Amino acid sequence: MTTPDTKIKPNAIWSLFSSVKLTIVLLILLAIASIVGTLIPQISQQESVEFARNLSPGIFRFFNFLDLFDMYHSLWFRFIIGCLSLNLIICSINRFPSTWKLFRALPRPDRSKPFDHLSPHQSFFVEGKIEDVSDGVSQLLRGRYTKSHTKRDSSKHFVYVEKGRYSRFGVYLVHSSILLILIGALFGSFFGFEAFVNIIEGEQTDTVTLRKKMTRLQLGFEVRCDKFTVDFYENGAPKEYRSELTFFVNGKEREKRSLLVNHPVQFKGVTFYQSTYGTIPGRTVRLKISQDKKKDEAPILEVEVGKPMQLPNNEGQFTIVDVKSNFMDTGPAVLISITPKEKRERHLWVFQNYDIISKRLPTPMLQSSKFDPSALNPYTFLLDGLETSYYTGLQVNRDPGVPIVWAGCFLIVAGFFVTFFTSHMRIWVRVSNESKGINISVAGTSNRNPVGLERELAYLANGLKKLFNGKR
Repeated sequence: MTTPDTKIKPNAIWSLFSSVKLTIVLLILLAIASIVGTLIPQISQQESVEFARNLSPGIFRFFNFLDLFDMYHSLWFRFIIGCLSLNLIICSINRFPSTWKLFRALPRPDRSKPFDHLSPHQSFFVEGKIEDVSDGVSQLLRGRYTKSHTKRDSSKHFVYVEKGRYSRFGVYLVHSSILLILIGALFGSFFGFEAFVNIIEGEQTDTVTLRKKMTRLQLGFEVRCDKFTVDFYENGAPKEYRSELTFFVNGKEREKRSLLVNHPVQFKGVTFYQSTYGTIPGRTVRLKISQDKKKDEAPILEVEVGKPMQLPNNEGQFTIVDVKSNFMDTGPAVLISITPKEKRERHLWVFQNYDIISKRLPTPMLQSSKFDPSALNPYTFLLDGLETSYYTGLQVNRDPGVPIVWAGCFLIVAGFFVTFFTSHMRIWVRVSNESKGINISVAGTSNRNPVGLERELAYLANGLKKLFNGKR
């Protein structure tokens, strides 16, 4: 009759996630993913559009399928972070019982093995009675260490102390800090957002556009661009641009902040970055309406977009219905709706740089009256310029996981300090009655840092020698 095997087999999933090999694999995958995320511009970066344009359609579809343009919010990246977090938790749980056992263990004060192979400076003789010497040793050790344990017999007295027993938990501080950083990353990935908004100087908004979904998102407050300024280098490149922002909550002004490149501002957990800027047509257009093609004699008219104006001699009216600040990269253009008296309405495009646009438009379009500024005889429409306004382009991010990540960063510093700069030292002092006198021997063990242990034992031995005026 065979005895049934009652040994419980470990769960396969638990064994997998308690493996250090899995930790190494996940860290390598995370490192590779981070390199990929650095090499491929992410959707929040302006360079991502140009990078995507240079890819072939097949490669673009492949990158898009893997979410490589928004890698840190992708499902597979979150899966790696989640697996690493689970691996870290299970590894810590698996190894904690043995650490706790070592922490709770109290070795016998009268152990003799630590005293094997002592160096000469760790053993010396003093004069006196063994009881008096033992009391002096105990008193000195109690002054330097928190707890001491003694055991005495007729010929030998032992005193046991320890130092840094909590250092065994330093690795768990490191594990906890890494776990906090990973949780913070996941929390920000799930509950944060990356968006953008363009605000015209003098206007305000309470919504932003999410970069990935291209949908509108309510901020819960309003932000107004009071003023936008830009300085240029001599070659025309922008030197510095600044947005003066005002934040409102329920219509009440709460805060004014200046926003510069590389100097973000934060309001109610949302961070604003100065990303870009540009100009848009304003509400006023400068037009000339000449008669008999006498362009130089025509006065400049300030025409408001959408507001009907009278033609010269009250022969009808016209309205600016559309404005382009840079039509086909040739400069400003406006679309005018003209309604002469007793005639049907007609539309006419007027360009500031007609000579340039005439070289780009195809012949059939040039022959159309819609692109002829003199189509309404005897008038010729001339565009003198546009009123333009600046808009500020802001990158708007919210990452609620940042405080958690910062907490993890501070905790990891404390964990590294405990792990690498402290150690659990166990120290025994033996006082024995021998023919040459009372012998004091100092020995110890440490879970790490043997050099520090030697230094501690030498310091203790010197203190005992000074206490008893010992001699070799």
